[in-house]
Amino acid sequence: MCGIVGYIGFKDGLDVKEILLTGLEKLEYRGYDSAGICIYNDGVKIFKDEGRVAHLRQLVDMDVPSNLGIGHTRWATHGIPSQRNSHPHQCHTGRFTVVHNGVIENEIELREQYLEDYDFISDTDTEIIAALIEKFVAQGESASLAIRHVMGLLEGSYALGIMDAATPDKFYAAKNKSPLLVGVGKNFNMIGSDAMSIIKYTDEFIELHDEEFIVLSANEVAIYSILGTRVDRLSYKETLDASDTEKGVYPYYMLKEIDEQPFAIRRIVAEYFTENTYNINPEIVESLANTDRIYIVAAGTSMNAGFVGKQLFESIANIPTEVHIASEFVYNTPLISKRPLFIFLSQSGETADSRAVLVKIKKLGYKSLTITNVKGSTLSREADYTLLLYAGVEIAVASTKAYTSQIAVMAILAANEANWDAKVLKKELALIANVIESITDNKLLFKELADKYLIKRNCFYIGRHIDYYVAIEASLKLKEISYIQTEGFAAGELKHGTIALIENGTPVIAVISQENINLNTRSNIKEVKSRGAETIVISLKSLSAATDQIVIDDVFPVLAPLVTIVPTQLLAYYAALGRGLDIDKPRNLAKSVTVE
Repeated sequence: MCGIVGYIGFKDGLDVKEILLTGLEKLEYRGYDSAGICIYNDGVKIFKDEGRVAHLRQLVDMDVPSNLGIGHTRWATHGIPSQRNSHPHQCHTGRFTVVHNGVIENEIELREQYLEDYDFISDTDTEIIAALIEKFVAQGESASLAIRHVMGLLEGSYALGIMDAATPDKFYAAKNKSPLLVGVGKNFNMIGSDAMSIIKYTDEFIELHDEEFIVLSANEVAIYSILGTRVDRLSYKETLDASDTEKGVYPYYMLKEIDEQPFAIRRIVAEYFTENTYNINPEIVESLANTDRIYIVAAGTSMNAGFVGKQLFESIANIPTEVHIASEFVYNTPLISKRPLFIFLSQSGETADSRAVLVKIKKLGYKSLTITNVKGSTLSREADYTLLLYAGVEIAVASTKAYTSQIAVMAILAANEANWDAKVLKKELALIANVIESITDNKLLFKELADKYLIKRNCFYIGRHIDYYVAIEASLKLKEISYIQTEGFAAGELKHGTIALIENGTPVIAVISQENINLNTRSNIKEVKSRGAETIVISLKSLSAATDQIVIDDVFPVLAPLVTIVPTQLLAYYAALGRGLDIDKPRNLAKSVTVE
């Protein structure tokens, strides 16, 4: 949701302001709405505003020398994008200056318990961190102790960069759930949200763990536990070629692209909303309003997204919707309604089977809309209309962020047709981006589950209602990169034949996100367990049971596939990783299928 860069030291020929600005530019792929830096020169100087780093550059006084600074790019979660809500934030005295990635979940409780009379300047959850540090220092604690005291109070996720004007020979950092790295240099040290933001200056890094507190000076990096115990950890070298540079510190593009899904959702929100109104081509809106039936045409993962889209268009917009396999439609064309609208889903926009359908329906005079990630692609050029995913390039063969982006765009399209309050949907999508981020921050859980359960020759996903559609995509993800024979079943169909496939130790993963089928699916879980299956349950918090291994924060039930799919992507990734496979390039598969 944000990007952090921090620097202290004396690197020949470089100024801290340029280091911070360049680092923030490397982090700007996340699509932030404001940016700021704080430097020290006989006092703290802050430059920040709404807008991109290019705008920030125009505000920074490049003539002010400094050897200490922290910088930040922001995507608004608390408070609208504005100069006063931009980071860095300060306490009232100006002694402590803070940049923060993450979300503080108990901010209201902290305000009420500790800061009831505090006059806040911003609407952010970050400002309470600076205020609390100031409060505890005023009560006699050292800066280090006060920061660790605050860490103990915070619930949620955070990566922090903290400057203390009283000690300009060092600065502080802390981490919990949000990413943060230390970059080690000669006569300087840095922090960054990812290696890409600081790789230009050093290839030596120190990994930070959750609930760790860091003190950085020009010649030392001191790491402590939240309790103040010194932690010794070796640095490592990061060697990057041109391809690796695009991946940052990620070992595979797939993992990087899973992590990019929150950004993709936020970018979609930025593109398809103007303030609190929808921003969709009026001709597309008119075509949708005039259709009597939608035909979604796609293949692979896009087709699975299409099944979720069917649910969205029917339950939200009340438009009958069919989903068709592109390769079947041309040769086995169904009866078509009087006023159809064809929607083509394709990450690349070059899928040959889908193009063959497009050519056919154009000859019949039907309207067409392509939803794709690639501007100017064949399906985009040849359809009547296009909606872009804005997800950024997707390189891994196993699609992840394109799937969730397709669902998000269709949700906006359906909601607009149904006259849903745009402000409500915009807020929900922002929440979904945060929920996805919290899932991806917990990677160790998914590695442990994959290492324990996904070691058999077969695996099954089950679900009901919209969860069944998630099960289909989840099974595809696992089979295509791990080569485990995986199927997604409607949970209610188990007793009609497929339960015969369950053996001792067979992994069965259930998805539960809808209240009206919760107990039914749990009954199916008992059925497979009684026959020897090893089960994993993915559930929303309000529907969860104590034994569920993967519990996700609640979202609108109809939008649940945007979050319930993410654990299955990570399970597939770690199952393949455990087998030593080429995750980005699974055998026999290509990213863009350009032949029928």
